[in-house]
Amino acid sequence: MLLMGAIRGLPAWVVGEFIGTFILVFFGCGSVCAAVTTGAEVGVFQVAIVWGLGIATAIYLTAALSGAHLNPAVTISLAVWGGFPKSRVLGYIATQMAAAFVSAALLYVIFGGAIAEFEAKNSIVRGQAGSEASAMVFGEYYPNPLGKPLAVADPDRMPWWRAFVAEVVGTALLLLVIFCTTDANNKDRPQILTAATIGLTITMLISLLGPLTMACFNPARDFGPRLFSCLAGWNSVPFAANGTGWLTVYIIAPIIGGLLGGLIYRILFQRNYKAYKHAIVSEDAAAKQ
Repeated sequence: MLLMGAIRGLPAWVVGEFIGTFILVFFGCGSVCAAVTTGAEVGVFQVAIVWGLGIATAIYLTAALSGAHLNPAVTISLAVWGGFPKSRVLGYIATQMAAAFVSAALLYVIFGGAIAEFEAKNSIVRGQAGSEASAMVFGEYYPNPLGKPLAVADPDRMPWWRAFVAEVVGTALLLLVIFCTTDANNKDRPQILTAATIGLTITMLISLLGPLTMACFNPARDFGPRLFSCLAGWNSVPFAANGTGWLTVYIIAPIIGGLLGGLIYRILFQRNYKAYKHAIVSEDAAAKQ
């Protein structure tokens, strides 16, 4: 009874951000688990579309409760460019991180046997160098391990600086879409299809950048599951395989990208949306006279 009372007493935004981020990670990382350990998904698009549909579902369920940020890069960008209360930023981020961690733990309960079987078949020793080949079902690495140790990957395919640029650009495009599709002055905004549009944007970005950086764009989605993988036997590998890349590429780059996307929206779109809407209203008023 005390637990039920505590849950019922949670602010709506905590419920929204926790459940929404939980769903995002469950479907997204779940699709990676299935693809890597069982070969269920064939090709990057099948993983990407599950990610996109999962995000759209999470937004439809939770936007009315918290605005469905589900991503620290979104929360920070909205606080800087969208008028979101800065006093809630840390609370939102903490909730997103906690939800991502819990979702990863549940996925491990479900896929633990499949992961162990995959490791046995491929001579992967969890916690030792090369076990990022299986840890990738939780955290992200560059270049995309594709189920193999990074030692056999071609580092020239995606060095640190290219991975950083890719994550900045991908997150900037995502935030630009979010700002533009939710601007009430954009007369062609998708409205009821906003969540679907954002989800499909993620699908396209993962299809394009997933083979290179695994397409993060979300520090909570990466850090929560990455931290869980450390505790689940991979030890220091998730934070050592790419050096400081876990921080620079998968946390700092998405935050910078989110701020960049918001800045582009503010400079090139927001004012023009307002001006165009005002012009249309003025024309309609003149026509009625």
